[in-house]
Amino acid sequence: MEVNPPLTIVGCGPGDPDYLTPAADKAVAEAEVLVGTQRLLDLFPRHPGEKIPVGVNIDDVLEAVADRVQRTIAILVTGDPGLASLARPVIRRFGRERCRIIPGISSLQVAFSRLGLDWLDARIIDAHGKDPDLGNDALNRPSKIAVLGGRPQSFEWLQRELGDRLDDFQVTICEDLTLAGERITPWQPGTVLDRELSSRVIFILVRK
Repeated sequence: MEVNPPLTIVGCGPGDPDYLTPAADKAVAEAEVLVGTQRLLDLFPRHPGEKIPVGVNIDDVLEAVADRVQRTIAILVTGDPGLASLARPVIRRFGRERCRIIPGISSLQVAFSRLGLDWLDARIIDAHGKDPDLGNDALNRPSKIAVLGGRPQSFEWLQRELGDRLDDFQVTICEDLTLAGERITPWQPGTVLDRELSSRVIFILVRK
């Protein structure tokens, strides 16, 4: 009985090639097919294999992978596969036993390191794709909160969700971490930003 090779989900870090791990490089070098956003595919310009750009339609991506399951495939994800990535629908479609995961450095790790903070007690909230549905007291206890943004509505949701409690936190906006346009901006609740935020943004809130 022919056994298909595992699907390797590769964490590619937050964007700068310096944050790629040797394990990620090795997994990509062994793959015949690379699947990922164009930005991630561009991290490996000399790779000789087939490259499949990921668009907004995840079902199309999964079908493209399914059509090539007899080949060695590396599925590239931003940051770490365990944090708001393409890994979840891939594992759901093909099964956990079929998938091999190469961890990566997440933008969350970079954000906390830039601020000189640990994140052991941080509450992590994904507001990238849609507004999270949280309980009324979900944000009352954490001493640190990290919100993964990505839409203009993410920042609006954060301000609306915390309301008057925003004054209880020091808020830092971290954009395009490790990239040439990296920007880390303290934000005073109640003030208006005079620019559009990057789609690669994390909000770090530390209770005063």
